[in-house]
Amino acid sequence: MAMNIVIAGAGDMGYHLAEQLCYENKDIILIDLDADVLDNISSRLDVMTIMGDSASIDVLKKANVHNAELVLAVTTSEKTNIVTAVLAKQLGAKKVIARVRNHDYLYPENQKYFLDLGIDSLISPSMLCSTEITKMMKNSIFSEVIEFEGGKLNVVGITLDRYSPLINKRLSDTSTDPIFEDIRIIALVRDQITIIPRGNTYIRNGDHVFFISDKKSVDSIRDLIRHKQVDINQVMIIGGDDLAYSTAYKLEEIYRVTLIHNEKERCKWLAQRLNNTLVIHGDYKNISLLIDEGLETMDGFLALTGSSETNIITSLSAKNHGVYKTIAHVDTREYIHISHSIGVDSLINKKLVAANYVNRYLRKGTVEAISGIHGVDAEFVQYVVSKNNRLTKKSLAELHFPDTAIVAGVIRGDEVFIPDGDFHLLLHDKAIVLALPSAKPVLEKLFN
Repeated sequence: MAMNIVIAGAGDMGYHLAEQLCYENKDIILIDLDADVLDNISSRLDVMTIMGDSASIDVLKKANVHNAELVLAVTTSEKTNIVTAVLAKQLGAKKVIARVRNHDYLYPENQKYFLDLGIDSLISPSMLCSTEITKMMKNSIFSEVIEFEGGKLNVVGITLDRYSPLINKRLSDTSTDPIFEDIRIIALVRDQITIIPRGNTYIRNGDHVFFISDKKSVDSIRDLIRHKQVDINQVMIIGGDDLAYSTAYKLEEIYRVTLIHNEKERCKWLAQRLNNTLVIHGDYKNISLLIDEGLETMDGFLALTGSSETNIITSLSAKNHGVYKTIAHVDTREYIHISHSIGVDSLINKKLVAANYVNRYLRKGTVEAISGIHGVDAEFVQYVVSKNNRLTKKSLAELHFPDTAIVAGVIRGDEVFIPDGDFHLLLHDKAIVLALPSAKPVLEKLFN
């Protein structure tokens, strides 16, 4: 029986969610006011579409929300989303999630008002994205950092240069190095293709490599790749919309932040609300203005304007002017795939961040959490070993996992393991699996 999901709002976020869920044989109904947008989507994706206002009871009934496992209200209007979610729950939907902009709504003490209305979760793509950016700045040597179980296990990504001692070695050649007891290479991206490596896979110059390690071994990865960590003290942000504001709000607690935006009124608004950020009104496309405002003394540069192209180009300029860590926000997913090859340290996309977050609600019983990586076709799925069966009777090597998946880590109570082929899973273990889409059906069978 497929899971019924209703998505209100067919903008970028709604489309991205619908596309991700389509792969997984869910029955999806998409509601939007724009007939052209819906026509375009139904020609690309296997979804049912309804034209209309999702905050209307008639439209929600037409979308069968009484049968829905999940209703995602992600239109561009916060009020529509809240009304849609409240009505959908009253009409019988099991879970409802609403996308909001207002930061006040997200304070823990205010969440209860929405729970009382029946809304299970509120999400703000900007807030989720600024949390990710903060994590990236703290671990500035890596382009990605994904934490499991509150950081007991960490996955980090980095592009290897020719100075790395790993270049032109096979994975099996590295296994004798004692460092590799607590860390493992679980994926690499080469020419925009994601590879789940095996023992005979060679590591090449320019590969973007993902390591998994327990908490204490992250430093071993730094030693291994011989990159020097630079402490971040001063950060420049360009842009002034919601994402730039929520990021500056988080970072000004930790760093000296300068924010440059091109709209005068918005700059006044930002200056009133940010306590420790220097807000400057000016044209952020003008590199000489950025230099006048201290670009060459910055350790971090965040390009968070509404234009992906501006963000990429200013980040590359910042890199040329000696900035250690650059992060650019991009709207199109095509750009994310090229991030590792063009020289910007990290690209981020708030809709993908939000879609990963929503994905956690959608997994079958044995799945705990999920997260994707920008520009990588594989995603992490955390399964729970729920019964004693083949999984617990054989070693990982004997289980014949698909080639496109790897058990990256195992959490057993308070212990964490980076398993090898001889490892045996036990009942209640949490297995963190990195899988390409083609491996998912096989994994669902193995773990269910």
